[in-house]
Amino acid sequence: MSFYDKHVFFCTNQREPGEGCCNDLGAQGMRDYTKDKVKALGLPNIRINSAGCLGRCDLGPVLVVYPEETWYTYLDESDLDEIIDSHLKNGQVVERLKV
Repeated sequence: MSFYDKHVFFCTNQREPGEGCCNDLGAQGMRDYTKDKVKALGLPNIRINSAGCLGRCDLGPVLVVYPEETWYTYLDESDLDEIIDSHLKNGQVVERLKV
């Protein structure tokens, strides 16, 4: 059995200038926002982490939720709020953000 109910990895990779990457699209700030929001909501057993390159930079920014192995892209905090509310709290995949 997993220690966490959900484990969320945000690609926060920073590539060389001129090479697209999730961090250039604000991934670190969005990861921090999500971590703070999950904590403020008191959601137990959900871990929010940074990750190096997840190999999907062309879809970025991206995050992946385990154990479901659900990949998402997002544009702003409202997208992340929807992932938090629908998926992390209620177990419902957000189809419009899934990649």
